[in-house]
Amino acid sequence: MAVPKRKTSTTRKNMRRTHKKLTVPGMVECPECGEMKLSHRVCKECGSYKGKEVVSK
Repeated sequence: MAVPKRKTSTTRKNMRRTHKKLTVPGMVECPECGEMKLSHRVCKECGSYKGKEVVSK
């Protein structure tokens, strides 16, 4: 059975865990209404995309 010969140091443990984190989605401001929205998606507030109204409210 494989058992570590030495204790893993906290620095080495933390370096291994640097990629295990949550990322914030890319939010941008809607040019029509000014609300924050995900980039490359229709705005939930005004229903516009690339300056055109796609979804009517």
